[in-house]
Amino acid sequence: MEAELTALAATTGTTLVTLLATDTWNSVRQGMVLLWRRARPDRAEDVGAELDAAREELLAAQEDSDLRTAAETRDEIRAEWQGRVRRLLYAHPELADDLRTLLAETTSAAPESATPPIPTQQATASGGARIYQAGRDLHIDQR
Repeated sequence: MEAELTALAATTGTTLVTLLATDTWNSVRQGMVLLWRRARPDRAEDVGAELDAAREELLAAQEDSDLRTAAETRDEIRAEWQGRVRRLLYAHPELADDLRTLLAETTSAAPESATPPIPTQQATASGGARIYQAGRDLHIDQR
């Protein structure tokens, strides 16, 4: 049972981060606050505010054109919420079905472009050729 709850928490963390910057965000936020309200009514409003803060942090990181910073921020938020949800589910396993329903509803309503694109680069060199690739600024000083 613990492995199943841990996997559900991991899925939730990933889904939250994916949907933070979409139009579906309000539905996810409301659903998460309702889950917390059922288990920990004293923390529900704080959880809503913390989700809003996470969203603002991720949006700010995405506006900054540094892909690495945005990816690190996304990973940190995902891990943070994965841990919070895991602890909630361990304390209240009866919420697992409601959480699965929330995830199914929100991910089906999310636009296809909800997942940020993953940049890829490919190069082939032969002979004495050199290849330089960068996701952003590239400064080469060959003396």
